[in-house]
Parts: sequence; structure tokens; C-alpha cells
Amino acid sequence: MLMKKWLISLLFVMMILAGCGTATIEEDQAETPAADNTTEETMSQDSETPVKEPEALKTAKDENFATATVNRVVDGDTVHIELDGQEETVRLLLVDTPETKHPNLPVQPYGPEASDFAVEKLAGKEIQIEFDGPERDNYDRLLGYIWVDGENFNQLLLEEGLARYAYVYDPPYTHQDEMKQAEQRAREAGIGIWSIDGYVTEDGFNHEDASTEKQEEETPDEDVYYANCSEAREAGVTPLHEDDAGYGSHMDGDGDGVACE
Repeated sequence: MLMKKWLISLLFVMMILAGCGTATIEEDQAETPAADNTTEETMSQDSETPVKEPEALKTAKDENFATATVNRVVDGDTVHIELDGQEETVRLLLVDTPETKHPNLPVQPYGPEASDFAVEKLAGKEIQIEFDGPERDNYDRLLGYIWVDGENFNQLLLEEGLARYAYVYDPPYTHQDEMKQAEQRAREAGIGIWSIDGYVTEDGFNHEDASTEKQEEETPDEDVYYANCSEAREAGVTPLHEDDAGYGSHMDGDGDGVACE
């Protein structure tokens, strides 16, 4: 009888121990998935992290830009540069300034001003050229926008009234809207090339009429007196008509209203 009770007690203890072992295993199993879930969540979050842009892609985006140094300003819209150890000529994109060194044309009004502005802003400077479409024209000159000190020099010419928006061969262009707006502001303000009626045309600049008008604008309003025709000729204003500044009846020998003819 005593042996039987002892066996029952032993079985009871064994059952308790077995239950504890099962509980421990179940608890361990319950904790394991939690760790796995954390791992899966971390992996999911990592997968949403933006992939770092390859260096090759960054380089491709910069292919439209080149860094150079301005060696010499030819005129308002043309400069000589040093690029990768080579001398190149750059024709500024989408702008046209009055001529100063054309073999078949005289110096046009506001051409010297455009050249002086280019010298002031570009001479000796390190610049960035931005290509937009074909990189060269028929004369093998580079075509592009010149960026200097963070500003688009092509656009500055338009804003100052020193160039017209022109040579639009392959639109749309990256900066065409802001450049057109710059030209419009100069036109409305009547500055530079826009200060002379009829000077700017679709084909260029009407330099013949404009030169006369600009000269008249620069003539002083006050009366000009010439002692004789020799002085008038030296001033380059002969012959003088009755309504011209500097006309004097004492120089009009025949009294026809035209002196020093």
C-alpha cells in the first residue's frame, strides 16, 4: 500500500515537471516569432530607404556643363575661352548684339556698349558653359549660355537692352521663357537698343537709320555757335541749314538758308 502511494507521488511529480518543460518550450517558441517579426519589419523599412544615386548617373547629368576661362572678348555675343587646354570660340546662345567688328558693316549703335559690358563681366573670369542642343554652329564655334558669378550672362545682355532674342533654331530651349521675359522688360523700359525707334528688326539691326537718330539724340540742346565755316567743317556738321544748331546767317553768303555748302 505504501509502495503504491509512493509510485503515485512519483508519477505526479513527473507530470508536473513535464508540464513545466512544455510551458518553457512554448514560451520560447512564442518569443521567437516576435524576434523574426522585428527582423522583417527592419528589412521592410530598409527596402523603402532611397537608393543612393550612382556616381555615373550624376556625371551624366553634368554633361551639359563645362568649366572654362575667358581669354578674350571679341564683342558682346562672342568670346574666346580656354577649355581643357584648348582655345575655343563661344557664340552666346539665343542673343544677338549690335556689330562692332563685322567686315561688311559699320560699328552699330550700342555695339560698343555691349562689348564693354562683356569685358566688365567676363574678361579673365572662370565661367561655366551650359550647352542646350547642338554644341557647335556652322563655323565650329561652341554654342551655349555663359554662367558667371551664378548669373546667366546671355540673359543679362537682354535685361540691359544690349541684345535682342534671336537665332532660335532648335526650340524649345531650357531658358527661353526667362530670356524672352528679360527682353520684354528692356523693351517696355525703352533702354539700350530699344531706345531707338525701328532699330531692332527680325533680321538684325537697322543701323543706317538708327545711326542718324542716335547722333541727333546726342546733339546738345543748347545753341552752338561757329565763328565761321572752317569751325563748322572741323566739327563735321556742314552744310548747315537754317533749323540746324550752329547755323549762322553770316556763314550763308548767298542767303539760301544753307550755310557752308
